[in-house]
Amino acid sequence: MANHVLLNSVEHSDLRLITQRADKYGDNLWFSPTFVDEIRSVQAHYPIVFHKDQSSAQFTPVALFGFEQQENLFLESSKWCANYIPLSVQRMPFFIGRQDVTTDGVTEQQRVITLDIDSPRVSKTQGVELFLEYGGNSQYLEDIAAILETLHHGLQGNDNFVNALISLNLLEPMTLDITLDNGANHKLVGFYTINEDVLNTLSSDNIVQLHKAGYLQAAYLILASQVHFNDLVALKNKRVAQEE
Repeated sequence: MANHVLLNSVEHSDLRLITQRADKYGDNLWFSPTFVDEIRSVQAHYPIVFHKDQSSAQFTPVALFGFEQQENLFLESSKWCANYIPLSVQRMPFFIGRQDVTTDGVTEQQRVITLDIDSPRVSKTQGVELFLEYGGNSQYLEDIAAILETLHHGLQGNDNFVNALISLNLLEPMTLDITLDNGANHKLVGFYTINEDVLNTLSSDNIVQLHKAGYLQAAYLILASQVHFNDLVALKNKRVAQEE
């Protein structure tokens, strides 16, 4: 279970972060969230689909890394074999927290960086420093702060994106049947995608509406990303062959 603490240079001056990629560091993710402004980068490497949270019924665009839970087909020999790693993965095990700050009698909530102190990435002997010798943030931690800020605003914007797609009946359930080289069958279910037929028959007013919001390009990029299902199948075949 995660143990989030407010990061500070006094209590955590000696902490380091292991940046290698491996299952044992929590990279065995089969998908991770993305957002409109990141979709151009993500679609160059991964299929993008929509995940529906069973408790909240909320849809989120996600980059898909495998066909089943705890399967990341892009991990190989402590490396992530793609030129772009989604920000929601890059930021781990850091998160955005909130704390009350009172100035001149006025209390406001400010965003702060929290760390899962129990993450296997956290070390006192390996990895990159979080703080400089005299207490300032390392460049690594500054980069993490920038990622968290971008991710915060990007994920907040997903609600408007998804609501626009739903209002135009553009989301539909998807099923992907896969037959591997060894004859094994796999079925990917439970995700959603954009209905290309509906998208192509939208009225000109709706097209303009999506374009002005910056969502039209994102929708077509998501559809284009589905070519990477072929890459996932190839990676799955390679993984199965190595294990046999």
